[in-house]
Amino acid sequence: MPKERGQKVIVSNRKARHDYSILDTYEAGLVLVGTEVKSLRAGKASLQEAFATVDDGEVWLRNVHIPEYTQGTWTNHMPKRNRKLLLHRREIEKLLDKTKASGLSIVPLSMYFKDGKVKVEIALAKGKKSYDKRQDIAKRDAGREVSRAMGRALKGRFD
Repeated sequence: MPKERGQKVIVSNRKARHDYSILDTYEAGLVLVGTEVKSLRAGKASLQEAFATVDDGEVWLRNVHIPEYTQGTWTNHMPKRNRKLLLHRREIEKLLDKTKASGLSIVPLSMYFKDGKVKVEIALAKGKKSYDKRQDIAKRDAGREVSRAMGRALKGRFD
């Protein structure tokens, strides 16, 4: 069987970019069991309530829901178990320092296959206040209106 190449996104956490200001991103490997990988290949997972913590020098991904594999037997996995992330020691120390000192959170942004291996993109994030969210929405709407006006101008219509 030929080796897989490229990147295939399994699931992304769009709400994380809405609720948090992303400061820094990291790519991490994930320790999984066989039925979890098969369930992910079927494209089933949820990062909605997921977060990561640093415990005893290890980074753990918590509250990720990977449903049980339908053809699995008694060897099936628990859907919301804690999963270990694989990072370099320097990255773990940096995450630990930032989360303790600044009160930042570690949030998963997406989960994907990269060359046949499951990877998670995690981010060091700061929670947004409600007025920050409103400002982001206003900026996005203004940008859309500008692009629409540019499109109308290019077509020769000035409404």
